[in-house]
Amino acid sequence: MKVAVVGSGIVGASAAYYLAKQNIEVVIVDKAHDGKATSAGAGIVCPWGPTDRGNEWYQLAKRGAAFYPALIAHLKEEGETELGYKKTGALYISSRSEELDKIEKELKANKEEAPEVGQISRLNYQEARTLFPPLTKNVEAVFVSGGARVDGRLLQGALVRAAQKNGAELIQGEAVLVQEGHRITGVKVNDETVFADVVLVAAGAWAKSLLEPLGISLNVEPQRGQIAHIKLPEVDTSNWPVIIPESSHYIVAFDDSRVVAGATRETGSGWDYRQTAGGVHKVLSEALAVAPGLASGTLEEVRIGFRPMGPDALPLLGKAEPYIGLVVATGLGPSGLMMGPYIGTLAAAIVTESIVDIDLALCHPFR
Repeated sequence: MKVAVVGSGIVGASAAYYLAKQNIEVVIVDKAHDGKATSAGAGIVCPWGPTDRGNEWYQLAKRGAAFYPALIAHLKEEGETELGYKKTGALYISSRSEELDKIEKELKANKEEAPEVGQISRLNYQEARTLFPPLTKNVEAVFVSGGARVDGRLLQGALVRAAQKNGAELIQGEAVLVQEGHRITGVKVNDETVFADVVLVAAGAWAKSLLEPLGISLNVEPQRGQIAHIKLPEVDTSNWPVIIPESSHYIVAFDDSRVVAGATRETGSGWDYRQTAGGVHKVLSEALAVAPGLASGTLEEVRIGFRPMGPDALPLLGKAEPYIGLVVATGLGPSGLMMGPYIGTLAAAIVTESIVDIDLALCHPFR
């Protein structure tokens, strides 16, 4: 069996790796577009608190979080060490005790079926600031020891290298689907045709334009996100927990004295790959409101990514019928790093027609 995987973001890279581990011939085709969501993202792996995304999303996200330890173990076995993943814990913060009561109750309820939640602790502001020193004095927190963070660039790079170690080939270039009637027979890239039994389209928001020549209108659009990287020289940030405020913004610390503040959610942005004054102001204002101690840090860079936004919170995942030999996996929106590696394994299972342990009808790619 030969599979062409179009797109080497977190979903495509995961699928390619797990297909290659099964001794399947894999060719990864990637254009390396500016604004790849995986490359811009700083991932929070902590799905167990209150959510407005629905129970179906939670079930997938919960599985995505639970999958990470196995993924990290597999990649370490492949000799990969720069993975960007660490279980640092997470702080849900609020100035309202009743909101923290709600969060704590939800976490304790979810822990019954998700032991990955770990320890749940209520902290006053002094205790919270001990864990995350830049934090404002005006909040208290619920600490979740199972919370983790991940650097999308590092993890994606490790997955691609691991796939290559297992025999996958990587081709840089723009893919065009090749068809014979209703059968997809491969992709054309750099004026050459790569024939394949199955093509997996995991091209993020770019999947839409890839499928349009087939007469398929995929319900996915780019949403621009701007995310600020702040350097705190000579400060050990490696064990700082993820900060989850009441807003959609967040703060994530990494090992290299770097703190990430994100992110804007600019629906309707199109492919406008720009750092904007309003976007930078928004992410910094939100971050400094909850962590004023970051104000003296150096604004090192602002990354821009285009999230693949589908019609709802669930991914677009499944066979692209009536076409034969075509599978779609995209539409994860802001949850790409939360559940992307797990969704990649589901995509690999669909490709090989193996058993999938979710109801794929909920994720129908053409809904």
